[in-house]
Amino acid sequence: MNIFTEKFKEVLFSVLPISIVVLLFHFTLTPLGFPLMIRFIIGSGLIILGLTLFLIGVDLGISPLGDLTGHSIAKSNKLWIVIAAGLILGFFISVAEPGLIVLANQVSNITAGQLSSPALLITVSVGIALMLALGFIRIVYNIPLYILLLVLYGFVFALSLFATSEFITIAFDASGATTGVLAVPFILALSAGVSNLKKDRKASEKDSFGLVAIASVGAILSVLLLNLFSDPGELSGSIETTVYESDRLLRPFITLVPGMIKETVLSIIPLVIILLILQKFTFRLKKRDFVRVIKGFMYTFVGLLIFLIGVNGVFMDVGSVVGSQLAFRDNLLLIVFIGFFLGVTTILAEPAVYVLTQQIEDVTSGYVKREAVLVSLSLGVGFAIALSMLRIMIPAVQLWHYLLPGYIIALALTFIVPKLFVGIAFDAGGVATGPMTATFILAFTNGVADAAVDASILIDGFGMIATVALTPIITMQLLGLAFKIKTGKEGV
Repeated sequence: MNIFTEKFKEVLFSVLPISIVVLLFHFTLTPLGFPLMIRFIIGSGLIILGLTLFLIGVDLGISPLGDLTGHSIAKSNKLWIVIAAGLILGFFISVAEPGLIVLANQVSNITAGQLSSPALLITVSVGIALMLALGFIRIVYNIPLYILLLVLYGFVFALSLFATSEFITIAFDASGATTGVLAVPFILALSAGVSNLKKDRKASEKDSFGLVAIASVGAILSVLLLNLFSDPGELSGSIETTVYESDRLLRPFITLVPGMIKETVLSIIPLVIILLILQKFTFRLKKRDFVRVIKGFMYTFVGLLIFLIGVNGVFMDVGSVVGSQLAFRDNLLLIVFIGFFLGVTTILAEPAVYVLTQQIEDVTSGYVKREAVLVSLSLGVGFAIALSMLRIMIPAVQLWHYLLPGYIIALALTFIVPKLFVGIAFDAGGVATGPMTATFILAFTNGVADAAVDASILIDGFGMIATVALTPIITMQLLGLAFKIKTGKEGV
């Protein structure tokens, strides 16, 4: 099977469940109208093609860059190089992450530019860069992951006391959205390379997880600090969905092309520059290998461009319409059940989940089966989206009612579960929030919040990604605890 066929099947099974669900809704609960439905079919095709090309590019170009850089850092054995690499690579890999780009655009659109997409992208990317450098330092100096996470989340909750509700939801959502199909493979590759600095194989295996978790905290801290040290004014907003006539179905996609080309160039070019510099001074790859990596970057560029056009051209509109029509029915049990169903469907479709589950099975030598991980993740994410629907429909329930006790439980579990599972669990929280969650489910949640009585789209419509990122941390650590009880082992 060639790489295109393999990735196409992977992406097809990612997008198909959501497409089938939308079609079922169209003919039952939430009729979309002919023009929007046809646009959705076209957009789904663009997303499938775009993600296929993008993931091929990640395999051929992005992951090798991460792996080569990680090994180069390990060979240098110099702390300043480790820190500089974390800062530079963390920033540019975050800027290029599709999930974060989608979230930033959605926030900018809903707030009518009060919190602009570039401002949010740069703020989050700076936070990711700082935390990635800190994660490298942790590996070098053997700082226990659970201790570092306790300290970092202590800062998060302290800053949350001074932040507005809108910024808290955006901050935690940014944390989940930034660890998607681009960042996760790249960071995992970097982590594996830097972990080679250690001669202890077991310590190296444990440190191959956890870097995604540390990096994602940077997104939360940076947005909360933005709220503390800037005054964007009171954020407000609403959703606007444009319905085009049937003879203009391609117009929303065509009009997006110039802007999306600019956005994609700004995302990918910095990584290409880094590759060219490192190739000249460090990698010195053979011509054939170097051409392969460059080809990977070309696939990444074209794939990201097509993906963003598909998402912004229709996926966000359809998600919003489906969510708002369900909210108008004012049936709490129905909305909560659909939220749970969408959560289970979505997590089984996320490409990055399969990368992580395979790595978990490999690192644990088959002790932890990927099926057990998938069940734990799917139940956790289904439960998370159901809770998000409950929060929107019941005004008295707020995001911190979930996050505060949730993270207290998650951090408390770090003291009793095998330490390998701590890193796995926090990384799982990151990969659970991939392109499907950051696009359709985010728009669906925004739509429910926009139509629900007494709900605020900025306070209630966001925060879903944050809840999705939290629940797998708990369910995966509970899986680790079950593993510990069953085998009597502290680690694997």
